[in-house]
Amino acid sequence: MPAAPGPVRRRARQIAAIALVLPLGLLARRPALPAAERARLAARFRFERTELPDLPGSTYRVSRPVHPSLARIAGWINTLGGAVALNDLDRDGLPNDVCWVETRSDRVVVAPVPGTGERYPPFALDPSPLAVDPATTAPMGCVPCDMNEDGLVDLLVYYWGRPPIAFLCVEDAASPRPFALSARSYAAVEIDDPSQRWYTNAATFADVDGDGHADLILGNYFQDGARILDANAGGTEEMQDSMTRALNGGRDRILLWAGASPGPSPSVRFVEARGVLDDSVALGWTLAIGAADLDGDLLPEIYFANDFGPDRLLHNRSTPGRPAFAVLSGERGFTTPASKVLGHDSFKGMGVDFGDLNGDGIPDIYVSNITTEYGLQESQFAWVSTGDAGAMAKGVAPYVDASEELGLSRSGWAWDARLADFDDDGVPEAMQALGFLKGSVDRWPELHEIAMGNDQLLRHPSSWHRFAEGDDLSGRTPSPFFVRAGDGRYYDLAREIGLGDPHVSRGIALADVDGDGRLDFAVGNQWEPSAFYRNRAPRPGRFLGLHLLLPVGAGAVERTLVADGHPGPGSRGRAAIGARAAVRLPDGRRIAGAVDGGSGHSGKRSHEVLLGLDAFPPDRPLDVDVAWRDVRGSVHRETFALKPGWHTLVLASPRSSG
Repeated sequence: MPAAPGPVRRRARQIAAIALVLPLGLLARRPALPAAERARLAARFRFERTELPDLPGSTYRVSRPVHPSLARIAGWINTLGGAVALNDLDRDGLPNDVCWVETRSDRVVVAPVPGTGERYPPFALDPSPLAVDPATTAPMGCVPCDMNEDGLVDLLVYYWGRPPIAFLCVEDAASPRPFALSARSYAAVEIDDPSQRWYTNAATFADVDGDGHADLILGNYFQDGARILDANAGGTEEMQDSMTRALNGGRDRILLWAGASPGPSPSVRFVEARGVLDDSVALGWTLAIGAADLDGDLLPEIYFANDFGPDRLLHNRSTPGRPAFAVLSGERGFTTPASKVLGHDSFKGMGVDFGDLNGDGIPDIYVSNITTEYGLQESQFAWVSTGDAGAMAKGVAPYVDASEELGLSRSGWAWDARLADFDDDGVPEAMQALGFLKGSVDRWPELHEIAMGNDQLLRHPSSWHRFAEGDDLSGRTPSPFFVRAGDGRYYDLAREIGLGDPHVSRGIALADVDGDGRLDFAVGNQWEPSAFYRNRAPRPGRFLGLHLLLPVGAGAVERTLVADGHPGPGSRGRAAIGARAAVRLPDGRRIAGAVDGGSGHSGKRSHEVLLGLDAFPPDRPLDVDVAWRDVRGSVHRETFALKPGWHTLVLASPRSSG
């Protein structure tokens, strides 16, 4: 049979290509939610936005000076720092205090949450007498935690240009309860050698070695010792050495709690656990850290979300005083791209959170990356547990990415990721903070050229295109608010519920600030005002709220103390970071939550556990399973019969635990 003429062969190839691409194109199109169901779901949510307050006499700017060798890409360098945390700082029993980094002035501000009463004037944390050079140093985030275990919530502030500082709350016996906070309420304490230059972009507390004390996990970005913000320094600074496998970042660190003291001159001491993290883990360009117990032994696994390369999930195999971890990797199926296998991705990990997406009571992992149409089309991750926790002992991560099936794979240039139940129906919603540079000149073509260039040139800032004030990279995309529909997929309803205004956002903090059982949130923005969003849901649902506390001081608690409501002004206890609570539903599902020590990018949720109960029959008692490590590190598991509403539990910590 003679060969077909050239034009015929070309036409046949075109038809074959269309036949192949058309189904793939149809698969790539996201399903549309029927208008009636969209309206029904949106009616469950409503939020009221209030900007966080200015400080009197503030002088604002929209960039920071940088090292001369980075001046051409100052816009790129200056895209980090927006951060926010919610917690109970003044001990009134409610997490109605906010700490945020005001990037326009590089100050760390503390204030009552807007609308919760003017209990004290807003103020900036004062690091004196410690040395913090504002010309070469900038704060990147604040993490609430009772570091010296005296029952008062302290604040860890982490920086570019130096190690973090512990701002320890000083109790004033003459101060009314709740405390009238001010800058004088905090004593600044070094946690490491201040002559070092670290560039920290993520920090969380967790009881890493299971000894009953909260340790500190730090994720650093630029190389240790760099002079990124020093406009008068010489030499040349170094960028990442790859867009997909960069391992020349600052060293991630685990600092073990080593002692503390309360009183008018409080102290805390941490000691770095050296050699615990291999260089293939420790030298990634880390933007977010998650710590959560994934296998039920009450030791936290650690997830490092890394820019420009693979994320790392570490299985915790520690004993008190001896931290030890094994790197976990997912298993690749026949049709699974390598980039969608946990531990092998080549994306831009920028946020991480934990929540139950498949109703099995095991935490799943929600990770932010970059998915911008006509820009960089990677994928957000929804690592869903397979339920095989025993696989971790074999070095296998028992997680598969279900982001596309769930409708969570595509959103934008994303930072913090959050899974949280805002309507108390027992099913988490999904949020992300979006945006990079807001300006008038689209710089995606230039970024494409850099991304496709030679990795050997990438580390040299002189090989980059300019990114300066006025340039735009995904600066006008509203942050999504994903709600799960009847078909099992998530759909973005941000515009329908009044969250459609674009902001260049970084951190998302969560808390029920007024104790009404409706979860509120705050957003830390970059180079613009940050904001608080009060939950005004028209139909409040039933809920279970838990303050899970460990006793402070030398006192032992032989049996768990249970009280209705929030902690009173005179109550003493510290958050039992890592403790888990679960409610068993009649259909076999479990709704679970844990006391989080600061997982994520730059937003920090409060320490309470809030579980939505609309899926629970109203006439049934609640069997609440609580698991925790006491102040000596011993594991306890107990079931409590609790009614809906708020409860405070001071968890058992016997003098001798066995």
